[in-house]
Amino acid sequence: MEKRIDFTSGAIVLPLLKFAGPVLLALFLQAMYGAVDLLVVGKFAESADVSAVSTGSQIMATITNIISSLCMGMTIFLGQKIGEKRADEGGRIVGSGLVLFAAIGCFLTMLIPVSAPKLALTMHAPVEAFELTTTYIRICGAGIIVIMAYNMIGGIFRGMGDSNTPLVTVLIACICNIIGDLLFVAVLHMGTKGAALATVGAQFISVVISCILISHKTLPFKLEKKMITWNTRIINRILVLGIPIAVQDLLVGMSFLVILAIVNSIGLVASAGIGVAEKVCVFIMLVPMSFMQSMSAFVAQNRGAGKLDRAFKGFRAAVGISFIFGAVMFYTGFFHGDLLSGIFSSDAAVIQAGFEYIKAYAVDCLFTCFLFCFIGFYNGMGYTTFVMAQGIIGAFLVRVPVSFLMSKLMPGSLFHIGLATPCSTIVQILLCFGCLIYMSRKKDLKLI
Repeated sequence: MEKRIDFTSGAIVLPLLKFAGPVLLALFLQAMYGAVDLLVVGKFAESADVSAVSTGSQIMATITNIISSLCMGMTIFLGQKIGEKRADEGGRIVGSGLVLFAAIGCFLTMLIPVSAPKLALTMHAPVEAFELTTTYIRICGAGIIVIMAYNMIGGIFRGMGDSNTPLVTVLIACICNIIGDLLFVAVLHMGTKGAALATVGAQFISVVISCILISHKTLPFKLEKKMITWNTRIINRILVLGIPIAVQDLLVGMSFLVILAIVNSIGLVASAGIGVAEKVCVFIMLVPMSFMQSMSAFVAQNRGAGKLDRAFKGFRAAVGISFIFGAVMFYTGFFHGDLLSGIFSSDAAVIQAGFEYIKAYAVDCLFTCFLFCFIGFYNGMGYTTFVMAQGIIGAFLVRVPVSFLMSKLMPGSLFHIGLATPCSTIVQILLCFGCLIYMSRKKDLKLI
């Protein structure tokens, strides 16, 4: 019997935690996946390699987030049909999604390697690390179709209420990446190139093994060869749900790339420091991220079943649990960020630079428990256009202007530049509360 969770009846907190647990572990392993690259490179290569991997991985993370966001359109659509007790449509949704994402993957596989120098130039990659950054982007870009397949597998199963299978796929990828990094970087001393090869190779192996595992699973719907076709109605719906999320993630990701470019202009140490800090911050944000993804699946099923009040009760429970962990992460990052930064670098100057930026992210931990749960809630409800709007407002009307202003008022201070993130989070939370009040009036949603 496959372990899939029906969120539309029974207890709320326990099923939500059972689903969020594997999601959290999967995100942790995915964070380890990216962190191992920087950790091994930081220990066995030069500062230029650290800067190249941090800048290149940030660009690839932005592209990967866009892919994951498009896959979220399929996750939400599939979850809503399951909530409506119409899982029979699942095969057609997945089949059409396969065709759509295969086409996008082929296009990006050709585009990214050719655009690698321009991307590195746009990011103001330090001169010492420019060629290495370009190499990293080219190698990872050539394997983008593998990254797309990797994210799609997770999206399908989360939509079905199964968070265990994505955990397995990430575990496989993480183990393979660690082995690849140690082989290519620590043993063969291939530096940035080795880290990129390990990343793509690990995900390829994960996809192959995952497909074998999936072929032996019992799905709640039939997936036949004839269903793997371009169904305009289904693809339009996936895109209607997924594109706003993808646009938001693209523009939000671009806002962080702008901040990275601002920091890169300060110098190599600051560039390496923010790269180290970003890896630490991924771990700091794991719990709210896991609840964001869990909320999307939970709310999508309940929206499909017409149980909006139950969806909101799940949201309130997620915020409360997430806030407890957020407070712990605030304390750890704000007062002991140097120890966390030291995990990824042995350079004292880089460690201190990373600590400054981590302190600002630690402040953000007190607010993201609200924002990320809100985003998951609205995604599950299908309000993806609002999610896009609030993300764009936070990114380009707050985060980018504040970070630029701070770079001029407090030149070289990564802490003050990093404060742009919690500032934008607060504005986005206010927008989310406004949308909630609007929903309560239009949908009779009980806020108490």
